[in-house]
Amino acid sequence: MDNGTPLPRMLEDVSVLDFTQYLAGPTVTRLMAEMGARIIKVEQAPTGDPSRALPFIKDGRSGYFVQQNRGKRSLCLDFAKPQALDLLRSLIPTVDVVVENYGPGVLEKRGLDYAALKKIHPKIIMASISAFGRHSPLAHRVGYDLIAQAFSGIMHMTGEPSGPPQFVGLGMADVSSGVHAFAALGYALYYRDKTGVGQHIDLAMIDALYHMHEVNLQVHSLSDGAYVPERTGAHHPLVCPVGTFKAPQGWIVILVLDRQWENLCKAMGQPELINDPRFATGPDRATNQKELIAMIEAWLRSFADDAAALHVLEEYRVPSAPVMSIVDTVRHEYFTARDMVRTVPDPILGELTIPGFPLKYSEFPDLPELHAPLLGQHNAAVLHDQLGYSPSQIADLEDAGVLHAGDT
Repeated sequence: MDNGTPLPRMLEDVSVLDFTQYLAGPTVTRLMAEMGARIIKVEQAPTGDPSRALPFIKDGRSGYFVQQNRGKRSLCLDFAKPQALDLLRSLIPTVDVVVENYGPGVLEKRGLDYAALKKIHPKIIMASISAFGRHSPLAHRVGYDLIAQAFSGIMHMTGEPSGPPQFVGLGMADVSSGVHAFAALGYALYYRDKTGVGQHIDLAMIDALYHMHEVNLQVHSLSDGAYVPERTGAHHPLVCPVGTFKAPQGWIVILVLDRQWENLCKAMGQPELINDPRFATGPDRATNQKELIAMIEAWLRSFADDAAALHVLEEYRVPSAPVMSIVDTVRHEYFTARDMVRTVPDPILGELTIPGFPLKYSEFPDLPELHAPLLGQHNAAVLHDQLGYSPSQIADLEDAGVLHAGDT
């Protein structure tokens, strides 16, 4: 608050034409919507964003769609109608940003790619999210989250050494690339404010994951290829103890580097291990990790429950945490205090529990109440507000099948 007057939200003056579907692209614009941006979600008739049909569905409404599309206005058009494409081109000069994550060639065929839009609006900023990037030897390939996890090497590093590669059980590539694009757009807007120059952001889901490799690539290079990164299962191969340990009730993660080693030994009541030649240095502990892991798990089993073990680890400032289930997080005080378990309203579902907004701004402690749109809910409003269309013009477009609307 500023002298009792609410501050304008940070993106309140930014208009976005949103050609996104499923998860990666909608992640960008849902974050922007929370910060006040005006989002026009363009959907293709007759069914709109395919995520409207993804489970879990209740009363014909997809919770998946609702979570990713709150605060957006839905404009549903039949792309097969030339008038629909003309309408979209007419909207370009009225917006600041275009975001898209269509498959290869979809927008190019319709004259809605960056090269075409730049001619209409030279200052436009466009973010394109795809699996392999818009400019790469594999740009023609279709890809989704699982494909990016596999191709980026993330899947190769996940799972037991003797088992198959495993994927992470959430949309890691989708959400990560969406957050990357969200950040990139902020800087592109900042640059345009300084220079008046728009630009195209080409963001590949694979790139967003690949740059997460912190040790894997460098250690292979520095060892002249002698070290080949492989799946390690529950424990890190180069540093120990770093991994997942069986506790009395569940699993506890412990991460101990050289600075924490003495603390762990004292927490375990075994200070003699501090200078034990088997464990004296990080490399020593890694070499003898099977023996050390067994000792730590035996110590953990001495407690009545996991909470008691975690209390001692915390007391000695040993980095540790329980492996939480999703159900555990919903009831945990941390997630409640951080507003990360959030109940939001919906006109059909009533209420829906979703993850909270991860960005905490001191000047904006409260978030706006947002709703996900029904299909084509804002056809008339968008065309009137952005292009000045009259009710009769809008009715003509409806009669011609250019505009489409649905009940969910």
